[in-house]
Amino acid sequence: MAFYECVLIARQDIATTQVDTLGDDLTTIVTEGGGSVLKREYWGLRALNFRIKKNRKGHYAFFNIDAPAPAVHELERRLRLNEDVIRHMVVRVEALEEAPSAMMQKNDRPERPGRRGERFGDRPERGERGDRGDRFPRGDRPERSERRPQREGAE
Repeated sequence: MAFYECVLIARQDIATTQVDTLGDDLTTIVTEGGGSVLKREYWGLRALNFRIKKNRKGHYAFFNIDAPAPAVHELERRLRLNEDVIRHMVVRVEALEEAPSAMMQKNDRPERPGRRGERFGDRPERGERGDRGDRFPRGDRPERSERRPQREGAE
């Protein structure tokens, strides 16, 4: 038997329980074909980079599969027929990873320094600036009202 990784995107308007049910159905398809699902991950409801069939978001699910080729062909056929699945991809791999996938590890990483929502990177906080006082007119340019003449009809 060969190893496969399957990623699918389900419609945004179905519930998480329906995505779990969809995963159970896919697991039964593989087991009926003589294979097994070794790992199953739900990556959550995520934004899509572009609209797919009028959907802006999708439920992502990931499966590690050890199955013969006919079982995987049947799995792909049923994924194409399922109305809740908007995209899917099944890829044959040499070996399956036991550890959580990169999408699951992404949340475990500590936050990088300097990435606390600061707008300008290493720029320090300006702190309290207090009352800066009156602004004095600059002598090298005319007053604002003298710079350009007002247009007719503008008030």
